[in-house]
Amino acid sequence: MSTTPLQLVQDAYAAFGRGDVPALLALLTPDVRWAFVGDRQAPYTGSVQGHSQVGEWFQAVAQADGIQAFEPREFLAGPDHVTVLGWERTQALPAGGVFETPWIHVWQARDGRLSRFWGMLDTEAAARARP
Repeated sequence: MSTTPLQLVQDAYAAFGRGDVPALLALLTPDVRWAFVGDRQAPYTGSVQGHSQVGEWFQAVAQADGIQAFEPREFLAGPDHVTVLGWERTQALPAGGVFETPWIHVWQARDGRLSRFWGMLDTEAAARARP
């Protein structure tokens, strides 16, 4: 398994890009803390903990958002954390509008796995796309 925080995060995005949530979950500590700041109508806004809840979080994302483009663009790595600046184009489901937004993700690593995730996007852009 990868041990540097940067490699772990890059592996997590690669798994997400393949739609391989089990591989992504394998990169996380069992007690992972996961938080996302999004528009209030999005079912994935809030905090969860552990593999099971993070897996449910990804299911909520898939049901609410048709991600058309997802681009991690800049990786700012520290000794135990990585901040990622990115961009996405997403259609709010079902049959909602399309929004484009920059986003920020902050990851923390512990013992060779990712132990914490915090993410945020342009909540106003996302909210306008939801009916």
